[in-house]
Amino acid sequence: MTPDTMPHQSQREWHIWFDGSACPNPGRIGLGVFVLGPEGQQREYSGLAAQGGCNNEAELLALGKALEIARESGARRILLLGDSDFVVRHVNGLDSTAAVRLRDLILHTRELMTGFAACRLAWIPRHRNRAADRLSRAALGLPDKPGLHPGLLRRRR
Repeated sequence: MTPDTMPHQSQREWHIWFDGSACPNPGRIGLGVFVLGPEGQQREYSGLAAQGGCNNEAELLALGKALEIARESGARRILLLGDSDFVVRHVNGLDSTAAVRLRDLILHTRELMTGFAACRLAWIPRHRNRAADRLSRAALGLPDKPGLHPGLLRRRR
């Protein structure tokens, strides 16, 4: 493949990991985003949300921040990766909630996903989301949490 036949950088997929933490739950919200561009560019975000809320709000706000960063970075094709089953199911339209505050955030997040040439949202296990988790916890002044790989967990008897 020559430079002329290679897809333009904006046509190649960006991978973006996101995580939100609420401490206590509900409480202050920390947001973490880790971006990996198609040319190896990396960007990290660790910050507090303007409002407090529960863990599901934290995850939705982190996804919103990830989408904002993707847009600022010039990404056109993105793969969003998060360990919140709630967020992935609800934003992808596979589930619904009666909680108005969460419903509004879900609708807002879906709106933020428009305007990209391609935008996919996928669930990953917690041990594969360590960078974003570290960043969301750091925003709250919390230490990294040990994230054992599932194969290393001991069974309790």
